Amino acid sequence: QMRRSGNREENKRILMDLDVVLKSHDCPYIVQCFGTFITNVSAPPHGMGTCAEKLKKRIQGPIPERILGKMTVAIVKALFYLKEKHGVIHRDVKPSNILLDERGQVKLCDFGISGRLVDSKAKTRSAGCAAYMARIDPPDPTKPDYDIRADVWSLGISLVELATGQFPYQNCKTDFEVLTKVLQEDPPLLPPAMGFSGDFQAFVRDCLTKDHRKRPKYNKLLEHNFIKRYETLEVDVATWFKDVMARTESPRTGGGLSQHHLPFF
Repeated sequence: QMRRSGNREENKRILMDLDVVLKSHDCPYIVQCFGTFITNVSAPPHGMGTCAEKLKKRIQGPIPERILGKMTVAIVKALFYLKEKHGVIHRDVKPSNILLDERGQVKLCDFGISGRLVDSKAKTRSAGCAAYMARIDPPDPTKPDYDIRADVWSLGISLVELATGQFPYQNCKTDFEVLTKVLQEDPPLLPPAMGFSGDFQAFVRDCLTKDHRKRPKYNKLLEHNFIKRYETLEVDVATWFKDVMARTESPRTGGGLSQHHLPFF
């Protein structure tokens, strides 16, 4: 469900979201749209599962590595598909834009601020949630070029949050504080004491390489041992999802699904 408004920028986001979703009908890792219509009636979507952000809040702790492994495979393939097939960068990768359902499917959603790539860069100032954004290196606000590796950073931050159960910059009170830490401090890593595999730790570390020129692109990530392992490893995501939904209560606040995407599978 997407709510129209009289705001021009808001309507542009809605149209961009629709355009990307409709063109991505052949990708199993992106939400599907089976049709659109305009109505004054607001109805809740059915059978769509929930987002990783809400799952984290339901669990009130970390999401298991095996689930995150399958999730990561799906998201990297979705991002790679967008870049290769449509020349699009997502620019708002975060837990609330990663959906899971009772069939164990993982899908990427919310393409309202996605950017068209020109010479492998999005020439625009629009970007998503500051807390998940990569630094621009060199940081020059007069040249707001984002390539796909900005989404790789956002994926890394999202994985740290979901794997540990805590947003790595949770003590920051403003977006400016977050961006300052991103610029001045070492990137967050997965704590070895939590028992994560070496491949998972290495994957997150690669995603959170501060120098964007050294940060891997999707083709390199798809060759990573962590991705290769979870491409073939059997993981019953569906049973895990159903168990979580059955034994936990729905969070009342925060995180929810964006109202601007089409949550149809």
